[in-house]
Order: sequence, then C-alpha cells, then structure tokens
Amino acid sequence: MKSTAERIVDPVPMSAQSNDDLMQRRGQAVARGVGAIHPVFAERAENATVWDVEGNEYIDFAGGIAVLNTGHLHPKVKQAAARQLEAFSHTCFMVLGYESYVELCEKINALAPGDFAKKSALFTSGSEAVENAVKVARAWTKRAGVIAFTSGYHGRTMATLALTGKVAPYSTGMGLMPGAVFRAEFPCAMHGISEDDAIDSIHRIFKNDAEPADIAAIILEPVQGEGGFYVASPSFMQRLREICDDHGIVLIADEVQTGAGRTGTFFAMEQMGVAADVTAFAKSIAGGFPLSGITGKAEIIDAIAPGGLGGTYGGSPIACAAALAVLEVFEEEKLVERSTDIGAVMTERLTKLADRYSTIGEVRGLGAMVAVELFKDGDHSQPDAKLAADILSLARNKGLILLSCGTYGNVVRLLVPLTVPDQQLKKGLDILEQCFDELLG
Repeated sequence: MKSTAERIVDPVPMSAQSNDDLMQRRGQAVARGVGAIHPVFAERAENATVWDVEGNEYIDFAGGIAVLNTGHLHPKVKQAAARQLEAFSHTCFMVLGYESYVELCEKINALAPGDFAKKSALFTSGSEAVENAVKVARAWTKRAGVIAFTSGYHGRTMATLALTGKVAPYSTGMGLMPGAVFRAEFPCAMHGISEDDAIDSIHRIFKNDAEPADIAAIILEPVQGEGGFYVASPSFMQRLREICDDHGIVLIADEVQTGAGRTGTFFAMEQMGVAADVTAFAKSIAGGFPLSGITGKAEIIDAIAPGGLGGTYGGSPIACAAALAVLEVFEEEKLVERSTDIGAVMTERLTKLADRYSTIGEVRGLGAMVAVELFKDGDHSQPDAKLAADILSLARNKGLILLSCGTYGNVVRLLVPLTVPDQQLKKGLDILEQCFDELLG
C-alpha cells in the first residue's frame, strides 16, 4: 500500500466526459450566478500548464486569478500539504492552536512594510480579509464610514460589495449595499482623472457627505485588479497617507491580488514610499489553498477583543503549511526578482505590439501584473470589450488561457505563474501576438 504522499503524485485518470458534456451538466446543476470565463474543465495541471478533460494542453496566463504565483502544484507546496494531512487536517485555531499559524503570522509581520510592531489574523477568502480589515479600523477609530475608489474591487460579500466600485455583474439586481461607504475617484490619466482630481474628490466627500471624524478607513488596491490594473503612484499613496494621518483615519491596502510577489516586491506597498496601517492579503499566499489574512499595526489589530476575529476554517493547518512552503519557494527561487524580470519581458513585447496596433490604448502594470487596454480605432472614449473577448476565445483555441477585466471589460490581463519557464513565457506571448495579428492584421 502506498503512503498518502506517494499516492497523491499519481497522474489523474482522463475523464470520460467532454468539455461540452460537462458544460451541459454545469448548466443544470450550478447556479448561473457562478460565471464561466472559459468552457473548459481542468483534468490536471503542473506549474504553468493545464490539461483539460479532453487532453488539450494550455499555457496558463490566468493563474487561477493571481492565486498561483508559485505555479500549479509546486513540489514543495504539495509536499508540505501532504505532510500536514498526515498529522491533522483541522482543529479550529481558536479551539486548539498549532505552530504553523503562529509561524506564518510571524513571517507575514516581518514581510509587511512599516516600521512598527505588527500582528496578524488569518481567514479563508479575500473578502473575509477585507471585511476584517474594516472591522478593526472601525473598532480602533470608533467610526463607521469608509472611503473606497471607483473601479476598486474588494469582494462579493454584502459588505465588500459596498466597497467594490462596479455594479454589473457583482451586485446587479441585489438592491443597495450596506451604507456608510463613500466613493472617491481613482487617478487615471488616460481617462482624464489626475491625482489632484482624485484627492479633490476625497475633500468633496468631507465637505458634502461625511466629515473626517466620521471616516474610519480609506481602502484601496495599490494596483487595481478587476478594475483594470491601474497603478497608484507613490505620490498619490503618500498624499493619502497624509490625509489619513491628519484626520486619524486608518489606511487599508487591499493586497489580495498584488501580494505574494506579483508586483516585483512581496507587497506592492513596498514600492509606495509609505506603509498602510492594515494590509489585507490572500490569493497566492498559500499556492492554491484557501487562506487570507490581515496584518497591521499591533494596536489597531488588537482593537477587537478575543472572540471578535476568526472563523471555523480561518488559518487552516493545511493552508498554513502550504503558505510557509510558498515563502520558502519565494526565497529559494528568488521569485520576487523573477516577477520583475517577467514583467519586463511582457511589457516589452506588449509595447511593441501597441506600436503596431492603435487599438491598444495602453500597456501598464507593476512587476508581473501587466495588462493592455483596448479601444475601437484607438479612440479612448470607445472601450472595445468585444475585441478583448475575441482575444480570450482565440487564444484559448490556440492553447493559451487569459483573463479580461476593467470597468468596461476591455482590458486583457496577464497573471502568469512566476515559476513559468522562459520558453513557455515566450510561447504564450507569441500566441497572444498571433491573436492580435489575426483579429486586426
């Protein structure tokens, strides 16, 4: 009899079902509100490669929406999870603790920017992390209001939907979300919103909607994810820091998508010249296992009394073991530096493509978090969501999995695992270029 660790490396047998068959079953059994970006069902995966149930091979430039910075089933992550599964799978950390939770908090505290004492708490999803970041800000300040930004994405729970700056499809038909959330403009020069405009919009909130003494937190993504990969500049972040300091407001960095090395530093805020008071993280921190958390100033995190934070599955021992392995992989394989290198390669290729096709309005990003925004005939007032969708479909047919994003669905984003081999990265970019040539050439 093979051990568990030996058994889990056996190849998965090929499904007898086709993608079409499974899509039909999905339509009958799964809620329609659960979207389907690609009509493909995965059978197995390794690093930056996925094979579907029909045996088709794909290069994965989606990474499970920025979850797989260390690739599918990194051997070290897989081994760590298997070892933990041999010991125990669950106790609930609030009932019986385990060292891996404590160790992971220690390491995250050390990694997060900010020259102050920090504490952390672990949860399961990015939405949970964001909600708990707001909870500690409200407990610390004794205030209720939160300022979020246009095109920001913070989750799909009721509270995080109030923060998310996009109605369709996330809250369509659901009515108004919980109150006390105010929307400021996110700076985007291409769309005519300067940093001054964005700061002015915050002051308009202070003048027209809520005085600063009513605001608990300002929350934003250092690089917007679903919103279109718009990058906050260090100068803008520093001005936000000044506003927060002047009025006793907690600055929350939502690093759910930017964290775990995606942007060329472990946390994107390391590049902003200031530190957030509280950071929310999730996605790639555990290499594909559900894990999220918050880290921040110890006195702010500790504003909530024992029992006010947590969750039955928060900081799962298997996920904690995987996350500790992810941190080892980052150090051993120098994945932060690799992120910068991958980003440079992608940006160079896409910039050359933009020189050929005016429909590419902008190539932007930070580190290996890179995207192109598409417009009809180069007119920035006409976002081209159809072209983005056509590129995703054609790329899939050629063996490349991509994602779109943006307020208007006209942004193609690249979230390739940081462990991708150079040749596979090149091949994926070649396919993307072929798609532009066939659709526009």
